[in-house]
Amino acid sequence: MTDRPILFSGPMVRALLDGRKTQTRRLVADVPPQPDINCHPEKRQLSAAPYLDAYCSERKTSNNPRGMSVNWCWWQVDDRQCLPTFKVKAKPGDRLWVRETWSHTGDHVFSISDARRSPFGHAIYQADANPEYPHAKFWPSIHMPREFSRMTLTVTDVRVERLQGITEADAVAEGCKQYSSATKLSRPFNAEWKGIYREGYAELWNEINGAGAWESNPWVVAYTFTVHHGNIDRLSKEAA
Repeated sequence: MTDRPILFSGPMVRALLDGRKTQTRRLVADVPPQPDINCHPEKRQLSAAPYLDAYCSERKTSNNPRGMSVNWCWWQVDDRQCLPTFKVKAKPGDRLWVRETWSHTGDHVFSISDARRSPFGHAIYQADANPEYPHAKFWPSIHMPREFSRMTLTVTDVRVERLQGITEADAVAEGCKQYSSATKLSRPFNAEWKGIYREGYAELWNEINGAGAWESNPWVVAYTFTVHHGNIDRLSKEAA
């Protein structure tokens, strides 16, 4: 089990807190070339390293046990010579501690180091309403120390796919709003509707990553997780 930080924007933090978000998609950093269909399983030299099962498009058979195809495959560990590997940052069972925009209420706290040393006050978060602290100086999520994180995500599933492969149910799990570019809606999720939450996610993706980002249909890693309200280290101590 590995612990890693993960950044979320204010709206996505609120979706996590509300229980509306159980998935997140992140860009694949390095996309490998297409696999060589002439590279047969008997030509591969496998190491003893563990790996996640492959996601390929062909039916798995005794001659092709991992469904090798002309499309794409990926593994958690690059332990074969002839097929590419998408490198992912987390696998099932790993924990992600949430980083978000934050501040601290202690007296004479003017820097992050002051916040870490202060015996008084507590962390506050920009995603919350903080009317009692109108002049709080908030620091970006990338600068949140581990001890001030208030949510922990346990990864339960990892998939690599094209961005536009997201389904309506996945878009709901992403915590995005239910709307299209033309009309905002307030009705409950209905699986018969094709593209309402998904269109909302497309607009959210473009808002975060820039105009045309959805249309470029990049490779992404889709993480599914359970949300635990609590600091990652305190949760470990409570479980001990």
